[in-house]
Amino acid sequence: MTTIFQDKEQFIDEYRLVVKAFTGKSFEEAGATDRYQALARLIAGHARDIASESFTESSRKHKKRVYYFSIEFLIGRLLDNYLLNFGIRDLVAEALADMGADLDELCELEPDPALGNGGLGRLAACFLDSMAHEGIAGYGNGMRYRYGLFKQEIVNGRQHEVADEWLSGGYPWEVRRQDRAVRIGFGGHVVTREKNGRQVYSVEGASEVLAVPYDIPVVGFGGKTVNKLRVWSAEPAEEHFDLETFNHGDYARADADRANAEAISAILYPNDQGEHGRLLRLKQEYLFVAAGISSLLRTYREEYGSDWAHLSDRVAIHTNDTHPAMCGPELMRVLLDEEGLEWDEAWEIVTKTVSFTNHTILPEALERWPIDTFSRLLPRIYQIIEEINRRWAESFDTAAEGWQEHFRNTAILWDGEVRMANLSVICSHSINGVAKLHTEILESTVLRDFYALTPKKFNNKTNGISPRRFLAEANPGYASLISSAIGTGWLDDASELERLLPFKQDAAFLEKVGATKLENKARLARYVKRETGLVIDPASIFDVQVKRFHAYKRQLLNVFKVIDLYQRLTTDPNTTIEPTTFIFSGKAASSYTFAKEVIRLINSVADVVNKDPRVNELIKVCFIPNFRVSNAQLIYPAAEISEQISTAGKEASGTSNMKLMMNGALTLGTLDGANIEIVDLAGRENEGIFGLTKPEVQELKDKGNYLAWDLLNDDPERLGRVVGSLTDGTFSKLSGGFESIRNEVMINNDPDLVLLDFHSYVDAFEKLNHDWANRTLWNRRALHNTAMSGWFSSDRTIREYRDEIWGA
Repeated sequence: MTTIFQDKEQFIDEYRLVVKAFTGKSFEEAGATDRYQALARLIAGHARDIASESFTESSRKHKKRVYYFSIEFLIGRLLDNYLLNFGIRDLVAEALADMGADLDELCELEPDPALGNGGLGRLAACFLDSMAHEGIAGYGNGMRYRYGLFKQEIVNGRQHEVADEWLSGGYPWEVRRQDRAVRIGFGGHVVTREKNGRQVYSVEGASEVLAVPYDIPVVGFGGKTVNKLRVWSAEPAEEHFDLETFNHGDYARADADRANAEAISAILYPNDQGEHGRLLRLKQEYLFVAAGISSLLRTYREEYGSDWAHLSDRVAIHTNDTHPAMCGPELMRVLLDEEGLEWDEAWEIVTKTVSFTNHTILPEALERWPIDTFSRLLPRIYQIIEEINRRWAESFDTAAEGWQEHFRNTAILWDGEVRMANLSVICSHSINGVAKLHTEILESTVLRDFYALTPKKFNNKTNGISPRRFLAEANPGYASLISSAIGTGWLDDASELERLLPFKQDAAFLEKVGATKLENKARLARYVKRETGLVIDPASIFDVQVKRFHAYKRQLLNVFKVIDLYQRLTTDPNTTIEPTTFIFSGKAASSYTFAKEVIRLINSVADVVNKDPRVNELIKVCFIPNFRVSNAQLIYPAAEISEQISTAGKEASGTSNMKLMMNGALTLGTLDGANIEIVDLAGRENEGIFGLTKPEVQELKDKGNYLAWDLLNDDPERLGRVVGSLTDGTFSKLSGGFESIRNEVMINNDPDLVLLDFHSYVDAFEKLNHDWANRTLWNRRALHNTAMSGWFSSDRTIREYRDEIWGA
């Protein structure tokens, strides 16, 4: 453990100096925000000192560097996490208490960095944490979004999107690196010249912007390794303020260049439904790729000169999903146009250096761009992609049967589109899925033609999560109980959580497990009341589904269950249930109408159920607005039932299932994504598994004889009433009826099989719900889940990447 303060006195002395230097005030005169900012700057300064030392050390040892390209990094608040990783949290908390301040209150003042949104971004953040923990020289490369995706507010049950102004008070963890800024060109035309007997290419007439990097330290547990996350902000390449236009009153046009440049890094996932949105999103994806490639090659040149033949021995470039797919073509462009390499030599370097993680099997998430749009914005990159595609076509044996079909399915350019997933696969030496089932689906369906051609390139790397962030930091009471039983070694090696297994027979310990859960539920209840005004009972069972809203994740199935329970509790005296609070949270993409309607339905059901005295002592519905890392760290520790109910074969992996499992929740889920590994590890008897399996879903699809109306007609008492309530006015008082949801289920024939899995799902829920009454048995199963969750540590995942893909 690297110690940055020897004792409280040293911390207090340094802290007082930073407060004075930053604010011009004494500690006693400074306000709470200034105190937080100064504390973050103090810790960040020490982290950067260690990073500088480790950079020098790694350079001397020629340690291979991993550059992890991701359009999202959902890093969460850093202060509490870094104090934990440096092993000084208690020291700082005690010192602050001596000074008359409270560490928890200061930590609460830190904004959630809006650098990501969902599981993709949180996975990337956990991977950075684990790379530092494992001593890998690993560097994140992404975008610095000024407003993130959006801040979600609920108004009359509807999702409203407002700007997330997380940078308004400054961000003390980042350092602007103007000296490492990179010019990025868009548009223009390619000019070909002959030089020394070879053709050389350049782009003329391009419109340039400046990509400015901001570096954020990444502190590994133990504090020995501090890496960095570099995020890029777009700015005008040249300052051009039109004074004459301004003086004529056209203020916006006077500074239009700045506005147009800054739009590139304004928000995450700009709406790409129209041409302007597509151009903006492509600019965003190219900017962070081109700037990142330029940055890493600049570092390489400083250390190794132009020894490009050994680039793949010293550098690994990993692309997280298809957003960084241009890493391959951009690296080719630099090697060809700037370094003068021949195509074959450059291509060998690229394909040995770049690797690719696929995160989805959904066709709409496998990015495709219109060739016309792409080629106009990025003419030289498109030219290189054309040549990659041409050579790929020539690699096929045209005498082999079925080669045309293989090429059609694997071509990068097809039917007027650039297919980014195919580009990613062709440019990479390794392609991995993120759960056992997901990888099997990639190999057998989505990327089957690639797998048939190059099976050795494919591998599985089941996702993982940071146990420091999502157990030690998020759940300090439970973490302390665990450490009292087995020591603190699990923070370094999560497999040690298995040492909890003997305590399943310790009645006193199980009672303490239940007590920590109750404390966490009370903590969440206080947060919910403060944020929404809703009072929820910590003595009820907390049934939790928190994740991005999407049809295949089936939040609709969950709310149908709630409607069914509400209807039966109000009409059938034989219906019994343990008191339950159904907790939902998550955002829907601003253009995703169906997902936003499901959010509205949940809030409309909550409005009816929570006001009905016949049931509101037994069931309540709670929607927590603006799901993010900080409130996730309150929700996961409080959960008792973990809803992981995607249609089998649709969820790549999931990570909330792992976080909830680690915190002692029991999984109510389908055999999909990493749920399968959860069941393998913890045993089916300790979870609530229901619904169709992937082969059964596929068989149903192949037969094509599923009719949602048949199910409705066969079950008018329950399914019929649930679907009928969407349009009969039952839940319309808050904001109107739900014809569009009814149409999706009935007219569009229930594409996500909500009705088909309904009874199996409700039965599995009711079994778990009734099991909860036996608290000793429940706590035993909860502890068992925690004990078996260590395999889902992102440290394990990163070691697999290191050993089997990166060679770092």
